[in-house]
Amino acid sequence: MPVGVWVLGLVSMLMDISSEMVHSLLPLFMVGTLGASALSVGVIEGLAESTALIVKVFSGVLSDYLRNRKGLAVAGYFLSALSKPLFAIASSIGLVLSARLIDRVGKGIRGAPRDALIADITEPHMRGAAFGLRQSLDTVGAFFGPLLAVALMLLWGNNFRAIFWVAVIPGMLAVALLFFGIQEPEQSRSAQRVNPINRVNLKRLSTDYWMVVAIGTVFTLARFSEAFLVLRAQQSGVPTALVPLVMVAMNVIYALSAYPFGRLSDRINHSTLLTLLTLGMLVLIGADILLAMGGHLGLLLIGIVLWGLHLGMTQGLLATMIANTAPADLRGTAYGVFNLLCGLAMLGASVVAGSLWEKMGGSLTFYASASFCAVALIMMLIASRFIVTPALDDGADE
Repeated sequence: MPVGVWVLGLVSMLMDISSEMVHSLLPLFMVGTLGASALSVGVIEGLAESTALIVKVFSGVLSDYLRNRKGLAVAGYFLSALSKPLFAIASSIGLVLSARLIDRVGKGIRGAPRDALIADITEPHMRGAAFGLRQSLDTVGAFFGPLLAVALMLLWGNNFRAIFWVAVIPGMLAVALLFFGIQEPEQSRSAQRVNPINRVNLKRLSTDYWMVVAIGTVFTLARFSEAFLVLRAQQSGVPTALVPLVMVAMNVIYALSAYPFGRLSDRINHSTLLTLLTLGMLVLIGADILLAMGGHLGLLLIGIVLWGLHLGMTQGLLATMIANTAPADLRGTAYGVFNLLCGLAMLGASVVAGSLWEKMGGSLTFYASASFCAVALIMMLIASRFIVTPALDDGADE
């Protein structure tokens, strides 16, 4: 495994520690301290997450044109780190929204160049493992962050703002590690500049690629922000200081499963990749049903575990499928377009979830998600049968 993949993974881990210290507490902070409604939480989270995904299209195109993926990645991580103090001083929902958008713009700027950089420095036969490793390290940070938040909540008597200040430290460490710890491949930076979004280049994105984009977008419509998992835990009677443990449990499973499923994706053919994606969607349906039933702490925990498992089964797989179906010099653009459409889907899903939660309760929100996921699964199976070609694994232009 290239050293650069480990560096990018550790950078992701540090930034996720910083971000999850904030995000695991933010829904409780908005509802309990600032008096926000569940619909407001849904709108803010939907806007934030979709902003990150939408910005990726521009950063991906720019990274292909400039041939400088590292510079954009550093800028994105730095912007996210700078957003953390705003949460600590927020006295209104408006400032929280501003901080979330700044944080997610940073995530959007770094996301596509980072993924394209991983593809650039990794041999084709181990890309699934590389994306899985980065995702696993990222998710290690995603469960250490909430753990640290729980410890500090207990130590400091539920002092949200003090914990948000502490979150600045690992964010800045992530920026420093990326700046000093990785060298961009010379061949990537010296390649001839092209306009990645002209008609000729866009036609080089194959039917296989667009089918992967369609599958990922429909799949995202069946999901919403993990903020609603936090609110569901609170509804189930989990003490406020311990609610972040919900995110810990989910991310432990996510971290443990992402790398093995990434390795598996390197060793299986086109039809089996789609089978694995199908299984991931079935796992999400199971998670939604258990979370909808609610009430019992055991059902909540199993639902959270299944949610983390579906992420581990599908997120690295989709990233690998994009890399395998896009030309090497257009990977940034390919990831950007993919994330643009998924971002719009995430926005719609989170707003609908917040509205359902306000009007009909948490149970119906998760039942609705399960129903839509079932529809998305049927659509994916029908579309993949007739459109996706058997050459999915061989589409990369090296």
